[in-house]
Amino acid sequence: MTDRVGPSAEKSDETGAPGWQIALILLGILVTPVIFSAPTLGNGLALTWAGSAIIVGSLILAVLAALTLSIGQHARQPTYDIVRFPFGRRGANAINLLLAVSLFGWTSVTANGFGNAAQGLLEGVFGVVVPLPVLVIIGCVIFVASTAFGFDTIGKVAKIAVPVIALILAFLVYQTLTSGKDLMGPSEPIAWGVGVSSVVGTGIVLVVTAADFGSFTRNRRQALVGAILAFVLAYPALYFAGALPSAFTGEGGLISAMAVIASALPAIVLILIASISANAGNMFQGTLALSTLLPKVRKHWKITVGLGVAAAILGSLDASAWLPSFLLFLGIAAPPVAGIVIVDFFRYRLRGYDPSLLKRERSIHWEVFGVWLIASVVGYLTAYGVFSLTQIPSIDSILISAILYGLLGLLAGKRTSTTVVGDRTDSLSGDPSHIADND
Repeated sequence: MTDRVGPSAEKSDETGAPGWQIALILLGILVTPVIFSAPTLGNGLALTWAGSAIIVGSLILAVLAALTLSIGQHARQPTYDIVRFPFGRRGANAINLLLAVSLFGWTSVTANGFGNAAQGLLEGVFGVVVPLPVLVIIGCVIFVASTAFGFDTIGKVAKIAVPVIALILAFLVYQTLTSGKDLMGPSEPIAWGVGVSSVVGTGIVLVVTAADFGSFTRNRRQALVGAILAFVLAYPALYFAGALPSAFTGEGGLISAMAVIASALPAIVLILIASISANAGNMFQGTLALSTLLPKVRKHWKITVGLGVAAAILGSLDASAWLPSFLLFLGIAAPPVAGIVIVDFFRYRLRGYDPSLLKRERSIHWEVFGVWLIASVVGYLTAYGVFSLTQIPSIDSILISAILYGLLGLLAGKRTSTTVVGDRTDSLSGDPSHIADND
């Protein structure tokens, strides 16, 4: 399978994207989930404890994002091609389907949120009631237009949307701090570890698939710059701004909190803009994932349009009651993929991702799927409080998958296949997947 989706491996430092542009795209995708999750932290922890939870969670994401962005830059391939190496060229289809369903689901949820926000804006300001499906369809047309022309277009969308979002958030923070309201204690208390888990969980699926955007960066340094700007600086500020109104009102949502403080209108506008930026990224990644499952579709804009149509249908339904829970369920199964990919990179791919190796290996690496399954089960058990290693289910599952995959390499002994680097052939040892293809 050739790399038809990601950028060319020969992409030069001059033609790749700078780190700040990658950071803007990541933040544009993250704004919507942060807006929905941050208020839980604002009314669940005292403000100082909420701040420390945000910092710790952001640093965890920053480390993981630095790794996955760097892997994408090194491979010059998106996540959905990179997973072929540890899981096998056919086995990767199952992982890509999981990621595609998750991305499509969030696209539909965000489309529904866009429709509801637009409906509230039109009714509140103009007194006009527009059916939800009409607004969702309009939103999906915008999302497709923001995505169908590729990475450069979503970069341009992020350049416009993220600064506007930052200004609106700054205005909301100003309104909150000058409202004369007193800081409230937690109305729905949560444990500090749960707060950290919430911060990590909000961004973990995007971090797992960040190689998609790392593959477009100029060089390793710019990939690291993107991770630092996005998760060390901007993400904690974004999360804190989203949590602050709830800390002063006790409300469980940003719109309801701002309605108590001043007016819900700026928060509604914020959600509209954030939905466009988020779904441009979601549909871009969804297109990448589905392109590996639909190799006969050569024109990727057709996949994007298909995603838009499907998202419009599902987003017009009352999916908000059950779909987020299902997507969170899928979200626990995605982090173990990151643990496997990271260990696979450091043990076997430092010299590059050689596609010719895939033809000499088994097409499905069942033992790696066993590692993924065990780590996913651990994630589910820790998420439901059966036990915990770090108090953060997604990190528990990443650690388990990384450790078990590393052990597989030690048990496998010397690799039976080779990789060509330059004009020299080197034997690499320990990769459990590199066994002759008997399929």
